[in-house]
Order: sequence, then C-alpha cells, then structure tokens
Amino acid sequence: MAAPERDQVADSPAVRRHPALFRALRRRKNPRLRRSDITVTDEAAVKRAVKAAALGNAMEWFDFGIYSYLALTIGHVFFPTGNETTELLSSFATFAVAFLVRPLGGMFFGPLGDRIGRKKVLAMTMIMMAIGTGTIGLIPSYDSIGFWSPALLILFRLVQGFSTGGEYGGASTFIAEYAPDKRRGFFGSFLEFGTLAGYVGAAGLVTGLTAWLGTGGMTDWGWRVPFLVAAPLGLIGLYLRLRLDETPAFAKMEQGTVHASEAADLVETSTVADLGKIFRGHWPRLILCVCLVGAYNVTDYMLLSYMPTYLSDQLGYSDTHGLLILLGVMVVLMTLIHHVGRLSDHFGRKPLLMTGMLGFLVLSLPAFLLIQQGGYLAVIAGMAMLGLSLVCLLGTMSAALPALFPTSVRYGSLSVGYNFSASLFGGTTPFVITGLISLTGDDLMPAYYSMLAALIGVGAVACMKETARQPLEGSPPSVQTREEAAALVVAMAAERRI
Repeated sequence: MAAPERDQVADSPAVRRHPALFRALRRRKNPRLRRSDITVTDEAAVKRAVKAAALGNAMEWFDFGIYSYLALTIGHVFFPTGNETTELLSSFATFAVAFLVRPLGGMFFGPLGDRIGRKKVLAMTMIMMAIGTGTIGLIPSYDSIGFWSPALLILFRLVQGFSTGGEYGGASTFIAEYAPDKRRGFFGSFLEFGTLAGYVGAAGLVTGLTAWLGTGGMTDWGWRVPFLVAAPLGLIGLYLRLRLDETPAFAKMEQGTVHASEAADLVETSTVADLGKIFRGHWPRLILCVCLVGAYNVTDYMLLSYMPTYLSDQLGYSDTHGLLILLGVMVVLMTLIHHVGRLSDHFGRKPLLMTGMLGFLVLSLPAFLLIQQGGYLAVIAGMAMLGLSLVCLLGTMSAALPALFPTSVRYGSLSVGYNFSASLFGGTTPFVITGLISLTGDDLMPAYYSMLAALIGVGAVACMKETARQPLEGSPPSVQTREEAAALVVAMAAERRI
C-alpha cells in the first residue's frame, strides 16, 4: 500500500472513532517480536546438521558421478551391441531413467517431510539410496543373464531416483533451517561442497581403478567396486542423521510459535491435500524454482557429469586423462565454494547467481572453442572458465532455493520443484547433448545447450526476491548469540514505535 493510502486509512472516520480497536487489530496482524520467539543457534548442532546433510548429498553425487564416468563401460556390460554410440546412448538413457521417477519421489517424500519432520524422511531416503546403489554392483552382466541384466539395472536406478527425490529438498531445507540468518549462504555452501566431494571421490576412484585394471579389467569386474563402496557410506550417513534433532524452524512450527495462518495449514494431512495446497497456493514460486534449477542443473551436469565422456568420445582423450583434468578443476572449485557462500551472505544471493548465469551465457562458446583446440593448457583454461561460472551457482543455490517457500510447505515445494526440473533438464543433459552431436555432427552443441539454459536462468534470477540475511518465511529470526537476539528485539520494538 502506498504512503498516501495508509494516511487516508489512518485518517478515516472509523479509525478516529475507534482508535484502540484499530491499534489492537494492527498488533494482531503484526505481533510484537519476543525474545523467546528468536532462535539462538547452537554452533555444534549446526555443524552436525551440515555434516549429515552434506554427506548424504555427497553419496548421491558419488553415485551419479560413478555412473557418468563409467558410462562407456556400463554400455559394454549391460547393452552390448557392437556400436559404441548406441551403447553410450543406452547407458545415458538408463542414467536419465532415474530422473523420471524423481518427481514422484519428491511428491511422496516432500509433503511427508513437512508433516512428520525433516529428520525422519532424510533417514528413509538415505536407506533407499544405499540399497539401490550397492545392489547395482551385484547385478550380473548381459552375457550372464541376458535381458534381465539391463532390466535389473533400470529397476535399481528407479529405486535410486525415487529416494533421491526426497534428498536434495530435504537436505537443503535441513541446513537452511538450522543455520543463522546471516550465515545461511556459508553453511548452505557445504551441501554443494558435498556434491563436489562426491564427484571427486567418484572420479578419483574410477581413475585409480582404470589405471590399475585397464579397460578390460574395468569391463570384467572393476566397474562393480565403486557401486559396492557406496553402500557402507550410506550406513555412515544414516548413523549421522539419526543422531540429529529436528530443525529449530520445524520444531517451533509444531509448537505453534509461528504465525497462526501458517500453523493452520497443517490441518490438511493427506499427501494429495498437501500437494494441492502447494500447486494452488505457491505455483508462481514453483515456476521460478523450476527455471532456476533447470538452468543450474543443465550447466552442472554438462560440466561435472558429461565432460569426461565428451573429452574421450568426441576429442579422443583417454578415459584417465579426461577424468584427471576434471578432477583438478573440481578440487579447485571445492577450495572456492565456501568463499562464494560468504560472498552471498554479504552481497546477496542475486548478484552471485546472476554472475554465474551470465558467465555461462557469455563464456560457454569461448570455453568449448578452447577445449577443442586440444592440448592440456587449452582444455584446462576452457574448463576453468566453465568451473568459475558454476561455482557461483553451487555456492549460492542451496541457500537461495529453500528461501523461496514458507516453512509449512518448504520441504514439499522444494522437492516437487527441484525434482520436476531435474527430471526434465538435469539427468537428460548427457543424453540430449550426445544425441544432438550425433544428429548434427557439431561438437559445439554442449556450449549452445548451456547458453540456452543460462538465458532462462538470467530471467529467473531477475524475477526472484533477495533473501540474504533475512529470516526464512514462516519462521522467526535465527541468530548466533543471545546478545544478537536481545539487540534484534530492541531494534524491532524501535521500528514498531516509529
């Protein structure tokens, strides 16, 4: 409402006749912030929450990294046709299959996390991920059992995809609700540090095994080792998650310390009703989330998943050399990502996200032209250009996305929006790029595809609101110290008097 309109309402005859009544209505609409409403975070608890969430994310991307880096080998083992392009397309199609059920997993686990709590659902998704990943390492090859081999691979990829549908939305929500408002970007960056750690672990393990066993040994049995390693990692992650308490924001919402309108939303408890509430009441935010995640995922999967295959299949590099180059780039990004998180806390989410999107829009084509020149220095320079753009997104997105939605529907809304977008634009990226190159014969298709995604991302970032250093919608402020909480109460009281 504009200032003249507020003055007009304030001077209306009804307000002059009943000033006390209207003051009471204003106080009820904007209740006074009390010291007990403010969450004072426990640094040790925040670190435990970050560690548990990041480990789960690392396991998820360890799995996807393994599958991407072993795409050629998996094609030989499960889809032996004698044609390498067909085998590669079949392997990437199976990679994409897991993403088809991610929205279903998001629609199941997301609303459930808003009803029964973040901690319980994240434990469930961790168990399913460990089972799905470990079992893939036990599947007999096509030469042993024929059709049943790729059928079982697809089945357990579906299990992975369904469980992953509840993973990112829950993990990012978990960290965002534990972190203090002024450091949400920094702590959120650890989630994507887990992403890079998963990729680095996968790339390092696959590179070491390939160098040791050779292509023949990897095809015979070496490909199984990385999948089997993921199962005990999942058990460690489950142990860490079960030791955690529920997030302060969810606990306060359950206790009724959030706004009454938010608490009343919890009356409808069926999944269908919860999904209806999300789609009816928050569809503009869902569309924004889908656009942001779509642009982010295309560029993420293009660089971190598809690039080793591009270097080996299109440019003739050996599998080991391509992975080593990417491994070095990812290690550098891991050293930078926390600094990007801090910068997003200081300057805001939008400037960092816009920098990353514009980086891909402007630098993708020069980067791929450099990569195509050949020679390690040119390839490293091109991948560094893409990596620096990506780290601006990686270090910021996990704090920006949870802030799009209110607490009562945050897990569900983010899971639905994130996984719908990841299904359409994330897991399909290697398959689409491989198909486009095969159809057109143009090795620059990855650059054009990422530029299109970045253009959509620029528009999405321009439309979003800045949320840095602000409380999450539907939750009270979260601070680091009691002194900060007391100062905030005084400041809010002064604003009300003004």
